Amino acid sequence: MSSPPSKILNALGSFLDPRSYVHVLRLVHFYGYSHVRERRKLTCGEGTSIAPNVSFRNGERIILGRGCHLGERCFLWAGDSSGKIILGDHVALAPGVFITASNYKLEDGKPIHDQPKVERDIRIGNDVWLGTGVVVTAGVTIGDGCIVGAGAVVTKDLPAGSIAGGVPAKVIGTRETHP
Repeated sequence: MSSPPSKILNALGSFLDPRSYVHVLRLVHFYGYSHVRERRKLTCGEGTSIAPNVSFRNGERIILGRGCHLGERCFLWAGDSSGKIILGDHVALAPGVFITASNYKLEDGKPIHDQPKVERDIRIGNDVWLGTGVVVTAGVTIGDGCIVGAGAVVTKDLPAGSIAGGVPAKVIGTRETHP
């Protein structure tokens, strides 16, 4: 056990250690990250919980309903100019879900980074569960009550109450009941 004088010396040493002040700068820089800065621009329903490391792009075009849950390392990237992401009420995103309302076109003779973008809205209904690692591409509508299995890539609309999985995602069943 440390004696009182050594505790005082340790406390004084941490005040004099420049690493303590560098850490403060790291905390200030944290608020410039996309998962922090963009949150202020979101429309977010009551009771929605968002993991601290969710990444948002163009938050002004992202609408989250009531009672949603966004798990760790999710990405919601709305389009740069028009593509919106709209989540209904009680949507659950497992860790690692990636939703993007923007895709590149493929024009011959242009590098990928110079390709024009296609932006289309994404709509996810009420009471939807997207499993770990699901990818949802621009222009997709996922109906109320859907469940999408882990690792699926949703490239086309899914009807209400469906259970989907695979790459690309296909309906593999239906929910018995959904609100």
